[in-house]
Amino acid sequence: MNKFCIISVKTADKEVPQEARSTRRYRDHLIRFVATGYELPRTDAVELELDGEWTKGKYGVQLQVEQWREIVPKTKSGVEGYLASGLIKGIGPATAAQIVSRFGVETLDILQNHPERLLEIKGITESKLEDIKTSYAESRMLQDLMTLLSPFKITPKTALKIYQHFGPASVDILKKSPFELCQVSGFGFLRVDAIVQKNGGDLHDPMRVKGALFWALEDSKGGKGHLFLPGETLRKEALRLLNAKIPLPSLRLHEQEVTDVLQDMILHGEVVSVKDNIYLPRTFAQEDETARRIAMRLVKPSAPERIDQVLEQVKREMGLALSSKQEAAVYAAYRHSLSIITGSPGTGKTTVLKTILEVYRRLHPKGEIVLMAPTGRASRRMAESTGFDKARTLHSGLGLGSEEDDANRNRKQEPLSADLIIVDEFSMVDMWLADKFFSRIKDGARVVLVGDPDQLPSVGAGNVFRELIDCGMIPVTVLDQIFRQSKDSLIAYNAKFINEGNTKLYFGPDFIFMASDNQAEAAERIIARYCREIAESGIDRVQILSPFRSEGAASAEQLNEAIREVVNPFRSAEEEIKIGVKVFRVNDRIMQTKNTAKVSNGDLGFIRYIKDDEDGKRVGLDFGVGRELEYSVEDMVNLDLAYATTIHKAMGSEYETVIMPLLKAHTVMLYRNLLYTGITRAKKRVVLIGQKQVLFMAIHRNEIVKRNTLLGTRIGMYYKAYAKRAGIPVPAALEEELKHAG
Repeated sequence: MNKFCIISVKTADKEVPQEARSTRRYRDHLIRFVATGYELPRTDAVELELDGEWTKGKYGVQLQVEQWREIVPKTKSGVEGYLASGLIKGIGPATAAQIVSRFGVETLDILQNHPERLLEIKGITESKLEDIKTSYAESRMLQDLMTLLSPFKITPKTALKIYQHFGPASVDILKKSPFELCQVSGFGFLRVDAIVQKNGGDLHDPMRVKGALFWALEDSKGGKGHLFLPGETLRKEALRLLNAKIPLPSLRLHEQEVTDVLQDMILHGEVVSVKDNIYLPRTFAQEDETARRIAMRLVKPSAPERIDQVLEQVKREMGLALSSKQEAAVYAAYRHSLSIITGSPGTGKTTVLKTILEVYRRLHPKGEIVLMAPTGRASRRMAESTGFDKARTLHSGLGLGSEEDDANRNRKQEPLSADLIIVDEFSMVDMWLADKFFSRIKDGARVVLVGDPDQLPSVGAGNVFRELIDCGMIPVTVLDQIFRQSKDSLIAYNAKFINEGNTKLYFGPDFIFMASDNQAEAAERIIARYCREIAESGIDRVQILSPFRSEGAASAEQLNEAIREVVNPFRSAEEEIKIGVKVFRVNDRIMQTKNTAKVSNGDLGFIRYIKDDEDGKRVGLDFGVGRELEYSVEDMVNLDLAYATTIHKAMGSEYETVIMPLLKAHTVMLYRNLLYTGITRAKKRVVLIGQKQVLFMAIHRNEIVKRNTLLGTRIGMYYKAYAKRAGIPVPAALEEELKHAG
């Protein structure tokens, strides 16, 4: 599901705008126009009712479909066309013809009420029947959902998200209260409330109050990275939402109404309250289970190994001169079941990892090693730098989707077989992914987490890496001596200065500042510099990183369009493809935005060709290192232009050259960790374009917004409980800290 489609529609409806109609004449005298949307049937045998908006784009006026429904066919040919439309997995044109030949106009009744009779059809096996039943039930459920929620003008894509959240009971749940939608990502309370009130909803309905509470928790998690909200904060935020659109004071809700509903939710397990800190149940479980597993590993550590002789041998043969801290990091990996290595770029983290790996190979020739990182680019860089070719993304290594569509959410999985697990860029790991990771580590395995806590925190909720470092229970080695870059290179040194709040930066050929007073002027200079850099280094080695995604001429989206017109201008319609509002061309630089089996979210590549075949347009993509893929139109929705991207999107990546705008318009986003993250993506050159006072302001702005998380405290609580049970002394400092934490 979730496939973007472009279809040609024929109709007798004279209300189709003249400018949207095909200019060709047809024998049936019906009007033709183009419609775009998700999961639209691509066959002329299905009659549809479409609802949407006429939009004008580069290729003329098209109907952008917001929702659609099938008109149930009543004839044999209509039923056969419906079955062959591709809406039902397991039934193609040949099978559809056989089914209708046997059951005639009763086919849909058979499918709905007696699906087992399909086994009478040659070629339909038990497993194929299960596919058909599941697909048909899902298709009907989505249609029922779209009908029920028609006031919300939801798309099939959104209906699928709702179905994935609530399951087969979706329609029944939402019939009781549409405010349950507030539990689903993308449905803000105010959006749901406006439609419910328009249809006569009760302002004081407890389900409305519950919806506001759910949304306040979801919004704080997705928008601010909080795992919980203090009860008072939650109640005030819910009350603000509830009364936001009520002008008359006499109609507004009071805090006691919110308190009563919240208490009822706690009583029925719909939220979790711990010392009046309110969690969504799944979020609490993630934090609590992760803390429990980590504490158990700390109480029952792997047996320490003597590596002195092997380490000396490795150092001698590899010609290594490790610093005292680098050596300490290697020893920690073999003395503890869980250890952490931190440091900014150039401080020798890769050397430490190569040493750990080589020592392990010699100690355990048959031992299994797994290297992982949150992004595809980071995992490939890890493989290249260590010489270990089996590095994977965490999602791939753990067999995961996203948090929303995680197919394994309720399925217990076996532990990883690895004896040594090293994860790089761990600062990018959020609470959901950390929970998945720590749940899969077998007893006795050694785990080394590597990262830079001064970079931006994870996009998802939580502050896992910082909590693990600060909990005081896990051995942490901080590498702070710069090795990697030569003394003439300024990037690592300036990164260190920025991290210390020092504005006395060094500028030179590899750390350049270009003055510009506004976004338009900055955009012109960025484009000119970009063209110069790609001519010198190649387009795949240069990246523009903007603090903003879409606002202003120096935002990632607007820079993408402007740069594309310079470096890859329009040549012919055959070399372009339009996907919704996006236009892609042959030779465009693109970024994957969703994890798949073959490419990861954040992977960069190029469009190599666009062609037509019997299944529609096909697009050839080159993601490098032998990953040449062919995408359908449906797959293309997961691509963005990538001449420029946001700093957040670049986390976990490295480029030869980074170009960054720094302007007053960006000040709302510019903090020290954002600036630091941006410049540390560069290996050889940084070009900053904007205003120096904005650069200095960003260096001084270190007011990191605290995320509500108690992972570190929970690790300490569980460690204390497990240690006492095992007769292990609990450090006095931990006792005092836990007493202070309550």
